[in-house]
Amino acid sequence: MKLSRALGGIAAVCAATLSLPANAQFFFSPHDMTAPPITGTEANFATDFPKATPTEVRAALVWQMRAALNVAALQCQFEPTLLAVPNYNAVLFNHKDEIKKSYDTVTKYFIRVNKTPKAGQTAFDHFDTRNYSTFTAVDAQYGFCQTAAQIAVKAAMAPRGQFYKVALEESGTLRNSLVYWGDQRFPRHPVIATAKGIPNLDPRCWDKKGQWVEKTCGAQDTNLASVK
Repeated sequence: MKLSRALGGIAAVCAATLSLPANAQFFFSPHDMTAPPITGTEANFATDFPKATPTEVRAALVWQMRAALNVAALQCQFEPTLLAVPNYNAVLFNHKDEIKKSYDTVTKYFIRVNKTPKAGQTAFDHFDTRNYSTFTAVDAQYGFCQTAAQIAVKAAMAPRGQFYKVALEESGTLRNSLVYWGDQRFPRHPVIATAKGIPNLDPRCWDKKGQWVEKTCGAQDTNLASVK
């Protein structure tokens, strides 16, 4: 009996940890991306959804969070321990009804606030394109991927019908992760070399053999190496 209970406990722990990403794939001390929950009435969000009802705002937040996790699933596969794809698939499976309902609600919103269904669909398409591109991280990819992985686990494990709560609680945090922070224990940032200057390309300063004509243009500035 004791052995079976022990084995059962080990199996439960293993099953629970399979869907969890590691805590520090990239940094010894990652920056704290945590932001307070949002309401959907913030200026940077409300401008995209003027005259939206609370139901439409909630649906838009769900749709934006789904898009963000979709982008993460595509961009973050380079680090397998993040489990970006399986956790995103779990979100789609567990919350498929809520996600479908949010899509329908957001689509109807754009049709409602535009003059024709066609104009509404076009407006939605433009919004969705911006929505996806907003979460495209380059310099901040490590922080974004790590943060999105943690949020994906939380979303996958949320009770059905409550994905919107994750969107409210974590949208600000996910936005914070789009800014480069790097490691907090050993700060560093790639330095891009820039040219100090460019050579004088005036034809009068060069003879037919490509030699500098000092008599015409004075001493040549040779200190043109790249500097940090």
